[in-house]
Amino acid sequence: MSDSERQRRWRLALGSTPEAAGQTSLDGDDQRMDEALAALYGGDDSGGARGGLGGSNPKIARWLGDIRRYFPSEVVQVMQKDAIERLNLNQLLLEPELLSQAEPDVHLVSTLISLNRVIPEKTRETARSVVRRLVDQLLKKLEQPTRSAVQGALARSVRNHRPRLSEIDWHRTIRANLHNYLPEYQTIIPERLIGYGRKRASMKDVILCIDQSGSMAASVVYSSIFGAVLASMPTLSTRFVLFDTAVVDLSDQIKDPVDLLFGAQLGGGTDIHKALTYCEGHVRRPSDTVMVLISDLYEGGNEAGMIKTAARLKESGVQVVTLLALCDDGKPSYDARNAARFAALDIPVFACTPNQFPELMAAALSKRDLTLWARERGIAG
Repeated sequence: MSDSERQRRWRLALGSTPEAAGQTSLDGDDQRMDEALAALYGGDDSGGARGGLGGSNPKIARWLGDIRRYFPSEVVQVMQKDAIERLNLNQLLLEPELLSQAEPDVHLVSTLISLNRVIPEKTRETARSVVRRLVDQLLKKLEQPTRSAVQGALARSVRNHRPRLSEIDWHRTIRANLHNYLPEYQTIIPERLIGYGRKRASMKDVILCIDQSGSMAASVVYSSIFGAVLASMPTLSTRFVLFDTAVVDLSDQIKDPVDLLFGAQLGGGTDIHKALTYCEGHVRRPSDTVMVLISDLYEGGNEAGMIKTAARLKESGVQVVTLLALCDDGKPSYDARNAARFAALDIPVFACTPNQFPELMAAALSKRDLTLWARERGIAG
């Protein structure tokens, strides 16, 4: 790297501060990049921006355009998040022409969902389009791994020895009948047929029970994606339940993650006991049911009732899993005392990234030891 390039980078990193005095001057694109950074990060110790974005729509619009032009998508998402938090840019979310220029990411969508009751009508369709863009990105990334993992688990867990033609597992059938190979005809006599199981009816029931308190925003976004994928699989019957101090069953909207997200109401209190009781009432086949509770376990309702209901579900044969978070943000904040109580009931408790969730569901549907599964992957509660 040349000395001039090194000085240029230091100048951009330091900004127009006393430490940058005497450094290389900037012009053209470098000057615009520096101005975009200064508008957000060039403030005093109190967090105010010296350049700032003020209340000017043209200034915000130009800033959004500049950061998308000069920085990669991942950096743009971080800067948008910082702008909303540091500069209180709710205007970004309430003006359709500004919102349409934003880079969709989980944080922005979470903020939109939390404000969806106050977003003006003129902005609502733009907000939905931003959410749709993120949903499409996540589906493209997560749908196939989820389908492959879940279908593989179900195929292994149930075998049908009197299958219909469309249900025959040809690979396993051929291996099981190799001893019936007839060299003169170069063929195998399939004396024993092996099928994939009851394809015409759901083999397993899945209940996603998701805490929609403010701290769980990213988990709600990812849960809606996975819920839609699971609901599209005929071998599963999937129920999608959101809760705070009230319980909302959105199973009839589960095929469209955007509808799910706009049906959420982030924030408010938490009543896990009420949510578990509701879900318990919809368990039809305990031994064939996987229930995933996604919550930080900060219970605002009946703690003793919550533990008793969780114990009943476990004792009935339901495979209960507690995810403290379903996001990429690292170790979450959670109620350690309640987490220990769930663990004492032999209910696995840990956080999970979106990339790990497909394998988790496959392990749960196969009735594997999920505590061991998590330990083998270095996942801790």
